[in-house]
Amino acid sequence: MEINVFNIYRSCNIGIFLKCNEKILLIPKGLASTKAEKLSSFIKAKYVRTSVAGLRILGPLIAMNSNGILVSRFIEEEEIRSLRAETGLTVERFPSNYTAIGNLIAVNDFGAVASNLLSTPQIRLAQDIFGVPVDRMNVAGYVTVGALIFPTNVGAIVHPLTTEKEIQQMRSILKTEVVPCTINNGVPFVTSGILGNSKGIVVGNLTNGSELMSLSMIFK
Repeated sequence: MEINVFNIYRSCNIGIFLKCNEKILLIPKGLASTKAEKLSSFIKAKYVRTSVAGLRILGPLIAMNSNGILVSRFIEEEEIRSLRAETGLTVERFPSNYTAIGNLIAVNDFGAVASNLLSTPQIRLAQDIFGVPVDRMNVAGYVTVGALIFPTNVGAIVHPLTTEKEIQQMRSILKTEVVPCTINNGVPFVTSGILGNSKGIVVGNLTNGSELMSLSMIFK
C-alpha cells in the first residue's frame, strides 16, 4: 500500500482536519482544490466538503465507517442535511456532553472501540449507525480511545504504551492487526497525524523514516 506524506494548512496534524472511510473523504470547505484532489487520489475516495458548527476541524468531531457517521451535537441543521445528501450515508448527531466524538470512538467496518465514558444507550446508537459490534475499553490509561487508535480494515496503529492485553482485545474487536506506533516524529496520539483506508495512507510531513518503515510493514 502506498504511504504519502502531506500537510494541511501548513500543519502536520492532518487527522485533525480530515476524516474518511473506504469511499468518502471529508475535507474542510476552504481546503484548496489541488490539495483535495491529491488527497482523494492518495486514498482513492471521493472528497466531500463539509464543516461542523462552521469549523474546519473535522477529525475530533466525527466518527465514521462505510455504514454511517456520528457527529458532534454542535453540527448545524444545514450541515447535517448537506452531509447526508453528499455522502448517502446515515448521519446522526451524537447525544452527549462530550462533543469530540471522534476522540471517543475508533471504528472500522468490522468493529468499534469506544470510550468507557459512553453510556449503554450511546453504545447502542453507535452500533445502529455503524452496523458493527461496539465494545468499551480504556487504552494506555486513557479514555480518549479515538485519539489513540487509528483503524483501517487492513491494519491499525495504537499508542505505544498500550498493553499487550489491550492490543489483543482490540484485535478481537476490529478483526485486524493492531501495532503500537507513533506519528510525526514521536507523537503517540496517532490519529492526529494520519488518514487512510485499505487503499492508501497519508501521514503528516514530520513523520520520520523509522515511523514510515513501521507503517509500511503494518499497512501492506
